[in-house]
Amino acid sequence: MQPITVSIQVNAPIQRVWKLWNTPEDIRKWNNVSEDWHTPSAENDLRPGGKLKLVMGLKDGSFSFDFNATYNQVKTHELISYTLSDGRHSTITFTGSNPVTIAETFEPNATDPLDMQTDFCSAVLASFKKYAESQEEQ
Repeated sequence: MQPITVSIQVNAPIQRVWKLWNTPEDIRKWNNVSEDWHTPSAENDLRPGGKLKLVMGLKDGSFSFDFNATYNQVKTHELISYTLSDGRHSTITFTGSNPVTIAETFEPNATDPLDMQTDFCSAVLASFKKYAESQEEQ
């Protein structure tokens, strides 16, 4: 299957974007697809060989899943790549200093429709944009 790429422009400085993207406390606040989703648990060891561990789910508790990955490459303010626990790969690039374009390219899973996976990723990026643009200078 061909990789999917989704991107968004965030009107904030790269230093803020990078911090908010990678700090577990912030990840729990922005990593959702809609108001009825949340990320109650986030751990992030941002370094090659480090782990990203998230639990995402519906706030009513009817559905949740673990998102686990191992970092392959980290270039501060530029690039993050990781391998998911199921072997799929994802690369996230950060381009520009203010605004910042975030582009996420990932291998889709074989079970969910491609448009659903694209929409899910787009919604998470939109949530991040809203969160990052609402934060004060840090």
